[in-house]
Amino acid sequence: MTVRVLVVDDHPLYREGLVTAISTMAGKEVVGEAADGAEAVRLAAELVPDVVVMDLHMPVLNGVDATGQVTTQHPSIAVLVLTMLENDESVFAAVRAGARGYLLKGADRAEIGRALDGVSHGEVVFSAAIASRVLSYFAAGRGGPELAPFPELTDREREILDLVARGLTNAAIARQLVVSDKTVRNHVSNVFAKLHVAGRAEAVARARDAGLGQ
Repeated sequence: MTVRVLVVDDHPLYREGLVTAISTMAGKEVVGEAADGAEAVRLAAELVPDVVVMDLHMPVLNGVDATGQVTTQHPSIAVLVLTMLENDESVFAAVRAGARGYLLKGADRAEIGRALDGVSHGEVVFSAAIASRVLSYFAAGRGGPELAPFPELTDREREILDLVARGLTNAAIARQLVVSDKTVRNHVSNVFAKLHVAGRAEAVARARDAGLGQ
């Protein structure tokens, strides 16, 4: 069976190279390519590939949110993350969003080919360095900041989003964090922009779904 692949990356040269590499692999067919997360969601619905190879740091819609939309709308589609981001919160955010695999961009053609086969058959695939860290975290029963949601947010933005989700006003957040109202307003605006939400209510809903504001 041929594995049909959608390639998503905002860097044209890397994307072209990846498309070429996958196209030469036995039993693989690249059916489309996208330059941002929103385009990835649209093409996934249109093409219904077996696997979406997804970068994380992209414009318009980041790879974590795009992964969540693709896997929610099309559970049969496997998402294989291929990124330069190897921090723990990016890994866990992608897995929570539904990614079945996580490789770093240093992966060679053979590793990418094996991962495409694996995730298309329902397996979960991590690059060696990522896998050892994932296993160690679960073995130690760890949670905490490594599992922090919304990797696109800074620590301060995530802290403010948590307080927003608890129902605090901007003024109350400013008092609690001992910063100016203007600083809080700026952070809140940045959070809304990064999460692509229309307002406070939608941000609160997203935050509580991710476990914040408890």
